[in-house]
Amino acid sequence: MPRYHQLGKIPPKRHTVFQDDDNNYYYEELFGTIGFDGMSSLLYHTQRPTQVKEVLKSYDVAPKIAVAKNMKSLSLRGFETPAIDDYLKSRIPVLVNNDCQISLAAPKKSLREYFYKNTDSDEVLFIHKGTGKLRTFLGNIDFKYGDYLVIPRGMIYQIDFDTEENRLFIVESRSPIYTPKRYRNWFGQHLEHAPYCERDMHPPSELETYNEAGDFLVKVKKQEVMHEYIYAYHPFSVVGWDGYNFPYKFSIHDFEPITGRIHQPPPVHQTFEAAGFVICSFVPRMYDYHPKAIPAPYNHSNIDSDEVLYYVAGDFMSRNNIDIGQITLHPAGIPHGPHPGAMERSIGKTETEELAVMVDTFKPLMVTEAAMKIADEDYYKSWLNH
Repeated sequence: MPRYHQLGKIPPKRHTVFQDDDNNYYYEELFGTIGFDGMSSLLYHTQRPTQVKEVLKSYDVAPKIAVAKNMKSLSLRGFETPAIDDYLKSRIPVLVNNDCQISLAAPKKSLREYFYKNTDSDEVLFIHKGTGKLRTFLGNIDFKYGDYLVIPRGMIYQIDFDTEENRLFIVESRSPIYTPKRYRNWFGQHLEHAPYCERDMHPPSELETYNEAGDFLVKVKKQEVMHEYIYAYHPFSVVGWDGYNFPYKFSIHDFEPITGRIHQPPPVHQTFEAAGFVICSFVPRMYDYHPKAIPAPYNHSNIDSDEVLYYVAGDFMSRNNIDIGQITLHPAGIPHGPHPGAMERSIGKTETEELAVMVDTFKPLMVTEAAMKIADEDYYKSWLNH
């Protein structure tokens, strides 16, 4: 999201001497992407952020693939993934390719015993159940049901949950997450036809700063391996920063739907984009208003993309027997569309209360072993007439 933000104390000129009231130096760090060409922020630390006391164990966290070349429509019972105390262990990958990894998580406890940094991917955490606070070295963000938390790669963070009942839908992106180009002018400002604007995007508003020595465990994910580092100083040592690279939240409830006289194609629901996929939001909206409109989507062939739908709430009008937390996968190469009777039921309807998150990938998705444990493998037969 190209937008400037500043939090805490910063000097009037970058790359210049900056000291506290006792003449102790602050240490500058460029936190950037795509070399020196992408979005970046300048951070100012109480201590040098490079002080590693020890590197502990490293272990593989790559998802185990069950079906590498999937050509079957699948339905996954998402709420059957187990609730697990530890935040990272609760994240269970279900679908993956070289551009993204889609996971489900039901963490019972806050991430407070260590810090986490994903250097492989930007993360989008969709909050299906739970409330709490995302705590990062660039500041904190309160979250609740329906929020997307967008966390750039390299961000050191912890996360607090208010209760033990939490459900997350997580998309990790190997390329930076942006808002769609067609929603922005050449300066980066969101245009009038965009389904949201800058007022709907909420950057960190609370900066925690520690100048504390000790043994701080930071778990760093790189190339599907988790590395455990012991840092000499608290990672949240930032007194101020400014720039364009920072975490933010956006609520699915703030997405303003684009409607028309006849059925609108899926791109009108697009919320985020990356190099190899898009994320879309299906929200409550008025249906098409042509007198002979068919609100249900037309049958369409997924020639170029795999389609993933995560059902959040309401009655998804094009599907039969859908539960909240369910994931459907419709792979490229075969057509799909409304379930039997769904088209007919939709005619004459004026509105929908559905809520869902869609991920369309432009490379095939592999199905993990964990996904197959919660899969309805007969889902592909659900379009047959009975």
